[in-house]
Amino acid sequence: MKIVTYNIQYSRGKDGAYDLERSVEAVREADIIALQEVTRNFGQAPDADQVGRIAELLPDFYWIYDPPVDLDASKRDGDGRVINRRFQFGNMLLARWPVLSSRLLLLPRMRTYDKINPQSGALEGVVDCPGGPLRIYCVHLNYLSGAERMAQIDFLLPKLLKLPREGGVVSGAERPRWPEFREVVLSEDFVVLGDCNLTPDSPEYSRIVGEPDYYYGSRIVAQHLVDTWVQTGHPQDEGVTWYDESKNFQSGLRLDYGFVSAGLAEKVKSAWIDDEALGSDHQPTWFELAL
Repeated sequence: MKIVTYNIQYSRGKDGAYDLERSVEAVREADIIALQEVTRNFGQAPDADQVGRIAELLPDFYWIYDPPVDLDASKRDGDGRVINRRFQFGNMLLARWPVLSSRLLLLPRMRTYDKINPQSGALEGVVDCPGGPLRIYCVHLNYLSGAERMAQIDFLLPKLLKLPREGGVVSGAERPRWPEFREVVLSEDFVVLGDCNLTPDSPEYSRIVGEPDYYYGSRIVAQHLVDTWVQTGHPQDEGVTWYDESKNFQSGLRLDYGFVSAGLAEKVKSAWIDDEALGSDHQPTWFELAL
């Protein structure tokens, strides 16, 4: 199973051109696709409904979209009738198999008075994979502040670990009365994909994967996640998934990740970064899972 995460930057590429088809082609061969910065009614992007267009370009995929940023973009026509529209900015998850349930987990944030600070979220999808249902999370952590990212991780990580005990979007046995309210049992194991806006040498990264021991180094333990890039033998401090436009895209950082819960660590077989994709300031970040 090939899994990829890609911040498409609302389809704006390194050449300044907006080309959603180019972004989609870069991830078409995956089985599960996590996209960030997908928009509706965003003035900078020529595709008014990027969600609908991506769905058209990938007709064999099931998909969900639930934006943490949702603002009024409505207007009135010449007759004064309301044309209801929303400006939306958020995460999209696509899979070759049905997404049995979905929900949006809103992450903690701080109110700013200078730079724009959008609401962040983690989109949960329970995908009906051939080996059984698997929780997939498409996340986009805060870009402004390490303190805010840490607060988001402190909220999200324990929650992901205990969600099977809380249950999914529906629980209970009263379904004969409401058959549509079917329970989707949450898997213990899960995958976290996304633009985390943190570097591998940061305290936020250590909060996710755990502090290495002075002698034994990093360990795989239940309360932390596993970085698939490192799990497959790549040095932690190598790899670039985001390139800095202010430096003419000549240098960058590893900000995008595929993490898995500890129980999936041995099933991670390979990981790679698509260095050739030009459709964003980020690069598609891949790994392969034997499920």
